[in-house]
Amino acid sequence: MGPMVRTISAIAVLLIGHGTLIAEDAIPCRLRVLCYNIHHGAGVDRKLDLPRIARVITSLKPDIVSLQEVDQRVSRTNQVDQPAELARLTKMKVVFGDNIEFGGGKYGEFGGGKYGNAILSNHPIVKHRNHRLPNFDDGEQRGVLEATIRPAYWTEPIVFLATHLDHRPKDRERFESAKVINRIIEKRAGLSILAGDLNDTIDSRTLVELKKRWSPANKKPLPTVPVKKPSRQIDFILIRPPNRLKVVEVRVLSEAVASDHRAIFAVFEIH
Repeated sequence: MGPMVRTISAIAVLLIGHGTLIAEDAIPCRLRVLCYNIHHGAGVDRKLDLPRIARVITSLKPDIVSLQEVDQRVSRTNQVDQPAELARLTKMKVVFGDNIEFGGGKYGEFGGGKYGNAILSNHPIVKHRNHRLPNFDDGEQRGVLEATIRPAYWTEPIVFLATHLDHRPKDRERFESAKVINRIIEKRAGLSILAGDLNDTIDSRTLVELKKRWSPANKKPLPTVPVKKPSRQIDFILIRPPNRLKVVEVRVLSEAVASDHRAIFAVFEIH
């Protein structure tokens, strides 16, 4: 069945007429979601160790993973295609949305390659698209990677968004990016999940804007940074509509070496 387990209790199967099957008392499917800023695989111990990142991921048996700060064939990470390598190590499907090309100019020191967000999935990815987000005052280009995923044992696809918002103190770019993300999702029907490093806190105007369309998996802060002794939550998993995705569990991982962020993990029941 894979990591999404559909538990069936008290199944009553009746053969009627020409073989019609009726099943009763099915417990809803569960969906396991991980959000992780991997810092291009570089840990706080200064070791570049992508297999270590993969072990963190696989230990949770997630259905879908949002990854931020992912390199693709960049010199600082030994020209490794990190999205493809993480897909190989985790045995998951992957899509990648590049937002920065390290081909020269202010990024010339990196010697080429790309950088952005990735989505790993244990279920078929039907389609995907990378949306560029607003960029003010010559900051890093940011984006939101959208994937339509069709989980096993469920009748409709899930729209999954992975993003990483601007890190600078002024919140204008984050706030305007939140508006863009909300406009994107307004055009999508059904179940949706947004997971990423939002570089803002749960009471910020960025999150207030997002909460016009989304519900955070956790209502009270679950700090994710600084990694050694977290005091602020800037990494979030948000859902819509909340009556279709019931939060079973949400927690921040205790792992504090593999990256400069702690990962956040949630389990949902799909209704």
